[in-house]
Amino acid sequence: MTAGERVVVVGAGVAGLTTAVVLAETGASVHVIAEQVPGATSLAAGAMWGPYLVEPKDKVDQWGQRSLEVFQGLADDLATGVRLTSGIEASRTAEAAPDWATTLPGFRPCERAELPAGFTAGYRFTVPLIDMPTYLDYLLRRLHEAGGVVEQRWLASLAEAGTASAIVNCAGVGARHLVPDSELRPIRGQHVVVANPGLTEFFSEDTGLSPDLLCFYPHGDTVVLGGTAIDGEGDLAPDHTAAAGILARCTEVEPRLAEARVLEHRIGTRPTRATVRVERDLRKDGTLVVHNYGHGGAGVTLSWGCAETVAAVLVRAAQGS
Repeated sequence: MTAGERVVVVGAGVAGLTTAVVLAETGASVHVIAEQVPGATSLAAGAMWGPYLVEPKDKVDQWGQRSLEVFQGLADDLATGVRLTSGIEASRTAEAAPDWATTLPGFRPCERAELPAGFTAGYRFTVPLIDMPTYLDYLLRRLHEAGGVVEQRWLASLAEAGTASAIVNCAGVGARHLVPDSELRPIRGQHVVVANPGLTEFFSEDTGLSPDLLCFYPHGDTVVLGGTAIDGEGDLAPDHTAAAGILARCTEVEPRLAEARVLEHRIGTRPTRATVRVERDLRKDGTLVVHNYGHGGAGVTLSWGCAETVAAVLVRAAQGS
């Protein structure tokens, strides 16, 4: 990859926009093509940094740690929508703390008095919370400032992206038909956004593989309540029964949410496969394709690490290695 070369990034979710920013700021002529700008799934994210049911662990750890470093830096700028926030992740089954949590600032086991009724263990730490509408707008501004171009249209195939020195596939669930990739499946997620009744700390339950999640993330005037993880479903229509369940679970932990005014419902489809796919490929016409999709519920968490890996792959390809 040399300065000025046209690189097409397919997808304008957090993976696509972060990758586009990294490439544009290294001098590439970046053209983003996406059906939705920004992507609906990324807009629907909570979003708290933290690997969420995603593999392979060694690469996920590296990508996640690099993203954490970037988010910690971005938290100094109010315009990014990133905040370092203290809170608790708790369990009803006395699970050990996840590896990634133990290295975060302020990590310590909770005292029993800090835990809601029914919980047997918990851990307090400080972590980046990302207000996704604000953050995605920030990424779009940063991309435009670096000379990137965004085009909103649907692609039936990667061939429709046009002539480019390389195509970066950040299409999320859309990669199922673009690649195609039969291993990729949607996991439907729903959040409820309410007016903030005064919360300043997050709460998250380690629910394992349950489709019913429990978390709330304060973002200034609003709180994002979660959530669901319905494997195999890609419908983006609000499920009011699921929303009522989300509100009930969160209110049980934090009674102040009982009277909070509901502002909106956010629904997305987490693009999930056995392992995140970040690797190079070659189309029959010789065009280099670098895939960057399959992040499941960890798209934000892995975004900067994966984007920089994509950039490194393109540099190596330009050098013939």
